Amino acid sequence: MPQRVLVVEDEEDIAFPLVRTLEREGYDVHWVDSGQKALDDVSSRHADVVILDLGLPDMDGLEVCRKARDGGYEGAIMIVTARAGELDRVVGLDYGADDYMAKPFGLAELQARVRALLRRTNNAPAADTSHEGGLRIDVAARRVFSGDDEVPLTGKEFEVLNVLVANKDKVVSRTRLMADVWDENWYGSTKTLDVTIGRLRQKLESVGVQEKVVAVRGVGFRLEGNPSD
Repeated sequence: MPQRVLVVEDEEDIAFPLVRTLEREGYDVHWVDSGQKALDDVSSRHADVVILDLGLPDMDGLEVCRKARDGGYEGAIMIVTARAGELDRVVGLDYGADDYMAKPFGLAELQARVRALLRRTNNAPAADTSHEGGLRIDVAARRVFSGDDEVPLTGKEFEVLNVLVANKDKVVSRTRLMADVWDENWYGSTKTLDVTIGRLRQKLESVGVQEKVVAVRGVGFRLEGNPSD
């Protein structure tokens, strides 16, 4: 079954070439032109990747991103927008996006980024699946639990945690995390990683997870075990 891509873009002259290009790549592509249609779609049908414009006629794309995540959507979200500043990128990632492309963009680069998102989604590295009194990760289902409580994570948050759990109590460098979770040729700011780590910490703390994501200044991050380990 082909992987499904949802394109959320209100400008036809941008949407049509994008849809045709993705269809030629073999994806099952669906196009909607408003935020509400996008939310209706992700709530009723699975999309592996959502390509999301921010300047929608009925609501800001950031709100669409936030509501999709709050509603349980766990697929990849790529924001495409004319808002190209670093702060805009950080805000978009903070709302739950996995990638961010500034308009105008090349279709070849967008295709490459979609492929990268799908590779990371489908080929997450295996990690330890449980810790007594702490985290339990179901890699196949891409779900994380603390006791009986599920921790709702975005795709990037899950991948960062999976790498840290696989290297528990060891320092994982920023360079490795960026290469494993984003792309070794990532050209954006490493603040992307800081934003994702910040969200991950908040979510783990909110459900009482004892493991802590600790920053090692100038090096990277380490997941420290709970006291009973």
